[in-house]
Amino acid sequence: MAKMWAGRFSKEVDEKVNDFNSSVSFDARMYKQDIQGSIAHVTMLGECGIIDLEESKQIANELGAIFQDIHSGELEIDPTAEDIHMFVEAELTKRLGETGKRLHTARSRNDQVALDIRMNLKSETKSITELVKKLLEVLCNIADEHKTTVMPGYTHLQRAQPITFGHHLMAYAQMLLRDLGRLEDTYKRMNVMPLGSGALASTTYPINRQRVCDILGFSEVTQNSLDGVSDRDFCIELASAISILMMHLSRFSEEIILWCSWEFKFIELDDAYATGSSIMPQKKNPDITELIRGKTGRVYGDLMTLLTMMKGLPLAYNKDMQEDKEAIFDAVDTVKLCLSTFIPMLETMSVNKENMRAAAAKGFINATDCADYLVKKGLAFRDAYKITGTLVAKCISLNTTLEDLPIYEYRQLCDTFDNDVYKAISLDTCVTQRNVVGGPAPDAVAKQIKYVREKLKADET
Repeated sequence: MAKMWAGRFSKEVDEKVNDFNSSVSFDARMYKQDIQGSIAHVTMLGECGIIDLEESKQIANELGAIFQDIHSGELEIDPTAEDIHMFVEAELTKRLGETGKRLHTARSRNDQVALDIRMNLKSETKSITELVKKLLEVLCNIADEHKTTVMPGYTHLQRAQPITFGHHLMAYAQMLLRDLGRLEDTYKRMNVMPLGSGALASTTYPINRQRVCDILGFSEVTQNSLDGVSDRDFCIELASAISILMMHLSRFSEEIILWCSWEFKFIELDDAYATGSSIMPQKKNPDITELIRGKTGRVYGDLMTLLTMMKGLPLAYNKDMQEDKEAIFDAVDTVKLCLSTFIPMLETMSVNKENMRAAAAKGFINATDCADYLVKKGLAFRDAYKITGTLVAKCISLNTTLEDLPIYEYRQLCDTFDNDVYKAISLDTCVTQRNVVGGPAPDAVAKQIKYVREKLKADET
């Protein structure tokens, strides 16, 4: 394919250099945004009298036809094209001749590609946001069902205090709410229109940048032409938001992997979201969650690629910036794939309430409540803490639990103990008494669920 910029050169670019220089293999996914941007640009050119109005309409109509032809598969994107921008312009010129050549008036590929990638990532950010919202809805539904399902809470992966499964899930809901906030903030800073920046120093033509901005639905135009073509903060910020989101999915995946094991057996994944072994017929592997955990590192690599690429670039545009697309597109595709698989996996998993409660009944996770029992009867917490620790040691030596330890053993250490201690340290009491904002009590969990659902509803308005 002939190069639009070939006038300066006396011979064709070496084939290997052409392949090396080409970006069409990955920027072809922006054909829709490229054509939309070109239609807005040429509409403005016609309205401003920079090119003939009728010619601008003809170009816009033909660009629409090219979009339909690509979309339907009738027109295949030339793999030898330098990039999607040059392919579309070349196809337009082939169809309209001299008229088609007027499209690129008052713009550069530098501000054109800056526009295209912003438009593409705006759309992708909305898609990711919708998937996160769907995951939040699923979490709320499962948590609502398991407000009273007692399980152990852990620190250092050691049983610590009793909570509910609903409470545990709502911890991830809070993480995802913050992810939503980061995606929405990223979108705001991405929603700025760079076209009109030119190669770096804007243009001498009397263009109307605000008109293009309005046609394309941006919130405002960029305020400096150098920054307009060389800014990739929005790519880095989106990759960062995606990386944090992937980190949360990875943490959740790690817990699911643990919960699926025979050592825990808190949940079981649906057969459609697990795999077997080629040699061990008993195996049911949580491969999806393992892959999410692994792909998290991949997304971190995408973020590091973008940061490293940009850190040493002088103003304004440099060819290094072509590398932004593969990295950010990969991060986008990866998180969408992970979310799209993770959501139905959660929706279809089975929860083993009995095993969760049985695990909570072991490990002395009601010890804090035993100490609190004494505090509420007038002892200082540190004294109550020491007495309870001694009781736990006693239970271990007798191979019993606090619930089964005879009352006389309690009273040998502290005569403040009475039979009501058994109610105070029961798992249900331990959970329901923690009825503060953010706590694991069923009523508190219900409020957390309501909070998240209201946030989601408010986000829709």
